[in-house]
Amino acid sequence: MKLLQWKPEYSVGIASMDDEHREMIELINLVYEELGTHPDNDQIESFLGDIFSAISMHFALEERIMRDANYYEYPAHKADHERLLDGIRDLMDSFAADPKAGTKALQEGLSSWFLAHFSTFDARLHRRIGEH
Repeated sequence: MKLLQWKPEYSVGIASMDDEHREMIELINLVYEELGTHPDNDQIESFLGDIFSAISMHFALEERIMRDANYYEYPAHKADHERLLDGIRDLMDSFAADPKAGTKALQEGLSSWFLAHFSTFDARLHRRIGEH
């Protein structure tokens, strides 16, 4: 079972960003599926590292696009990126310290940060980019 499904409203209208959003959804779904079966802690930690790397690179791309466009909400959007990366690090640390408790935290937190950011910051970015 998938945790997240791509939806048209997630699109920001920039192909490279949308492709990365789809990739992040797939990585999150891989971790979620692994948690639901017979979890291999090493595999989960590897997936989490992949997610962190993909999201870090995606945020760098998104921030460059916002800087190039002199996007008015760049400082707040970047701050939310930092908050999200800190949250992912916390999930990774929690899982590494105690896989059983970390699994519960992962199951509860994997989609919430993603959807919250998409529905607020990325939605506003999409509207702004769509104006030009």
